[in-house]
Amino acid sequence: MSDAVLKQFTPGLPDKQDIDMGKTLRVGIIGTGWIAEYYIEDLKQMPDIAIVSGADLIPGKADAFFKRFKAEGARTYNHHLEMLENEELDAVCVCTYNTTHAECTIDALNKGVHVLLEKPMCVTIQEAADILAAEKRSGKLLSLGFQPRMDENVKMIKKIVESGELGKVYYIQTGGGRRRGIPNSTFIEKKTAGVGALGDIGCYSLDMVLYAIGYPKPLTVSGYTSAFFGANPKYNNPQDAARFNVDDFAAAFIRLEGDIVLDFRISWASHIDTPGDTIIMGTEAALRIPSTECWNGGFTAPMKLYKDVAGEQVEMEIPLRMEKPGGKGLFYKKIRAFADAVKSNTQPPVPSKEIFINQAIIDAIVTSARLKRELEVVLPVEVLEGVL
Repeated sequence: MSDAVLKQFTPGLPDKQDIDMGKTLRVGIIGTGWIAEYYIEDLKQMPDIAIVSGADLIPGKADAFFKRFKAEGARTYNHHLEMLENEELDAVCVCTYNTTHAECTIDALNKGVHVLLEKPMCVTIQEAADILAAEKRSGKLLSLGFQPRMDENVKMIKKIVESGELGKVYYIQTGGGRRRGIPNSTFIEKKTAGVGALGDIGCYSLDMVLYAIGYPKPLTVSGYTSAFFGANPKYNNPQDAARFNVDDFAAAFIRLEGDIVLDFRISWASHIDTPGDTIIMGTEAALRIPSTECWNGGFTAPMKLYKDVAGEQVEMEIPLRMEKPGGKGLFYKKIRAFADAVKSNTQPPVPSKEIFINQAIIDAIVTSARLKRELEVVLPVEVLEGVL
């Protein structure tokens, strides 16, 4: 299911690519599982990237990975620290399971290596704060693997909000997800994933709207999570159901600075086609963004703008912005944007200080759901004073 969904990306319009060939970036891959396959396929298309090494905890896995993708000459290691000690790397792509994102990213930054970190950022707010602290100490670039940011339709949402067309935004509903789409592997156990649908695809839908409104700080969260499908052999294969201990559905009511409320829901499985479209309501107009299965940058229907014109209530369809045949795709574009930022010493395409807020909300939803009460979101002092 995951492979099929990933291949359904509807990329944005093509950008003119002027690649700086003056420097070749030496790149390593930490973690050679499923998501790393998409990284290496696109890295191999970039003439200014040299894939020099990779690391995976499972003996022989990295060797088999590079052999399968014909990355001749790439050296392999059984631990990311061993690779970082023995290789002169410019950057790494962290493609491990969620609960090791923080460790691998911090170790790479401490070694003076730029990092492209796959989503979600990590599992807890403290891990996110530790990542930001390491990034600041290192002076290196850290970008998060949120490829929907590269989509022209996602950019259009932000343009509409920033234009003032909606007036003051006061209410947002977002989420969506799948009627049936529970992954397997490391996604479904707390020891590797930390969180389930909430972190896997929920982080995307949160980012889409928070990015559009400038990532205001969260104030309070009342969260809910459940696992009625993933842990039930009626809806999941018995082997996976027996080890399933993360969420397959999550919902929350979130208060943000600026007197904005965010009504959120996401699912891997449910008895309805979607938990709902995304709606951004403002004092002058409202925007409806049709739900998708994954929220990873694939739009399948146009957005609609609702407002009054000359005293009449009207609806305006926002045409889908599609890539022309032969386009590289969003996954390629997120890696390309990271590589270009490293080479030009410019700001990361998806800054950690924004996704820190995303992670703080996810952590607060998990904690609120466990405690069964609303929580005040307290951001670490060192982050507030030193980074945000």
